Amino acid sequence: MLEKINLEHILFLDIETVPEEESFLNLPEEKQLLWEEKTRYQCREEFTAAEFYERAGIWAEFGKIICISVGHFKLKESKRSFRTTTFHGNEKQLLQDFSALLNSHFNKPEHMLCAHNGKEFDFPYIARRMIINDIPIPQKLHLSGKKPWEVPHLDTLELWKFGDYKHFTSLKLLTNILEIPSPKNDINGSEVRKCYYNNEIPRIITYCEKDVIAIAQIVLKFRRESLLSAEEIISV
Repeated sequence: MLEKINLEHILFLDIETVPEEESFLNLPEEKQLLWEEKTRYQCREEFTAAEFYERAGIWAEFGKIICISVGHFKLKESKRSFRTTTFHGNEKQLLQDFSALLNSHFNKPEHMLCAHNGKEFDFPYIARRMIINDIPIPQKLHLSGKKPWEVPHLDTLELWKFGDYKHFTSLKLLTNILEIPSPKNDINGSEVRKCYYNNEIPRIITYCEKDVIAIAQIVLKFRRESLLSAEEIISV
């Protein structure tokens, strides 16, 4: 099945998220109470709500998207390239720009979105933040009423699970065992928040785009095709 998909029809993507405020104390009092209620089970007695707030970026209700990196293949005769770009800056604007890309260039029935753990994280997170920012959800993220086989999403984690719903494999581990160059050679996910609030946005963009490239490489590996070389990767 995967081998039959035209690579040019897939938009590969990854998002980076952070807590909506730099500090728990910056939240309005009502939001602080809601955070305490939301995370009471996770915190237990090990962390205070304020200490646990550094992880708030993983919840769309308490976090925000700071960049969306995308990549797509261009196939021309025997030449192959993979182009990446990143939407970043103001969250509402980057979501509008990403939505415009989907609506104008990836809106056909054959087009698909692909991410690692995208079905559990990236896709629903983007949709939720679009609702919060009063942005119409693009058709490719609108799943209401669709049957599972009608959902235009690929997930490299799901592909690796082979139906085993108990299994989780990180992108870093999967690239390692498949002998794909690791995307994690500068920062990791736990450092994104610190980099963002230190205004180190270029590092985050590079990190996010490398993840997109790694996801594309995994798909190539599943298809038993040669991996992308450095010369085939173009950042625009």
